[in-house]
Amino acid sequence: MRHISLLLAALVAIVCAWLVAAHRIRLPERWNPFAPLDVKAPVGPLTSWKFWRATQDPAACRAALDTARVSYVPVADQSTPQPCQLHDVLRVERFDEARVSSSFLATCPLALALAMYDRHYLQPAAQATYGEGVRQILHVGSYACRNVDHASQGPLSQHAFANALDINGFVLMDGTRISIARDWSSDTRAGAFTRRARDGACTVFHAVLSPDYDAMHRTHFHVDMGSYRICR
Repeated sequence: MRHISLLLAALVAIVCAWLVAAHRIRLPERWNPFAPLDVKAPVGPLTSWKFWRATQDPAACRAALDTARVSYVPVADQSTPQPCQLHDVLRVERFDEARVSSSFLATCPLALALAMYDRHYLQPAAQATYGEGVRQILHVGSYACRNVDHASQGPLSQHAFANALDINGFVLMDGTRISIARDWSSDTRAGAFTRRARDGACTVFHAVLSPDYDAMHRTHFHVDMGSYRICR
C-alpha cells in the first residue's frame, strides 16, 4: 500500500511539473522552479536551485547578471599561456550596490555569485552592523596562472581560470575602511562585520578561505566557484 502511495505521489509530482513547464499552471516566480534567476528577488526555497541552473548555462548566467545590473564586458576566449585557458570570461567593472577597487576577470558563475553575495549577504551584514551599506569591495585580483598556494607542483588554482577572487577589505558608504588583515581578530564592530561577511560568503561560493584557514589567507578572503567545497 505504501509503495502505491509513493508511486501515486511521484506521478502527481511529474504531472504538476509538466503542467508548470508547459505554462498550463501559473506559479509565482518565487515558487516556479523553471523561472530564471532574478538576483534582485528575495532569497527563497528555490533560489539555490535557480542559481545552480544559471551557472550551468552561459546565456542564462549572463541573463541573471543583467537582472542585477552588473557592469561587465565580455572577454574573448584565450588559449595562452598554457595550461591556464580562459573561456566564457567577463571583465567585471561594478556591481549594483558596490563598486570594486579595480575591474577584474571572472567566469560568469563567479561574477553571478559575487552579485548574489553583494545584494543578499554583504549589504545586509553591513546594515546590521553599521546601519549603512558597503560602497566598495576591495580586492587583490582574480586571474593568476599558478598552482594552489603558489606551489611548484600540484593542481592549478581556481585563479588560473579567473574562477576565484581575493577580497581584502571593504569601504562603507561613509568612507570607513575595513581591513581583513587588521580587523579580522579584533573585538570591534569591524571585526564582527568581517566575520559576518565571511559567513555570508559561505552560503554562495563553493570555497571560502579566511584568516581562520591558514597564514597564507591572513589578509584576505579567497572565494571561488570550483568543484571543491570548503568554508573556513
